[in-house]
Amino acid sequence: MDRPSAAERDPEAVSQFVEGFAAQLVEAGMQRMPARVFAALLASDSGAMTSAELGERLQVSPAAVSGAVRYLAQQHMVSRERDPGSRRERYRVHSDQWYEALTSRDAVLKRWELALRAGVDSLGPRTPAGRRLSETLAFFEFIDGEIAGMMERWRAHREKLFGADGADRADGADDG
Repeated sequence: MDRPSAAERDPEAVSQFVEGFAAQLVEAGMQRMPARVFAALLASDSGAMTSAELGERLQVSPAAVSGAVRYLAQQHMVSRERDPGSRRERYRVHSDQWYEALTSRDAVLKRWELALRAGVDSLGPRTPAGRRLSETLAFFEFIDGEIAGMMERWRAHREKLFGADGADRADGADDG
């Protein structure tokens, strides 16, 4: 069965998906406007939209879109791009955005590990607080070690499912 084109989709159903998925992201801790912008980008065939397109789709101001995109870019969840000769930026979500967002956390984990190690040294490894920090440190070290292997397995699994270029092959499709 053929997938419906953007022109054939029910705009209300798309809007319900965007708002529903955004609500799930908010419940998990993301700010509301970045969650809505991210969900709107995910729901677009090209995975890219201008600020004006996002504002129109979500019925929000350009300032709201700008703040949301700034946050998402800092989290490595979207990228900014310009068409040659154009001043308008397009914001793009890539098929590997979850990979990028998760692996960017590596630097955060390293900083937490350093702070926890210093805490263990300061409090003493045999004190109750020191043992608690030691266990937390061991957890983050474990997670840190597992992420690299998990990401490698994901890349192989993704290639089996979607091919070498993954889901980005739809980039550039009409969002209608």
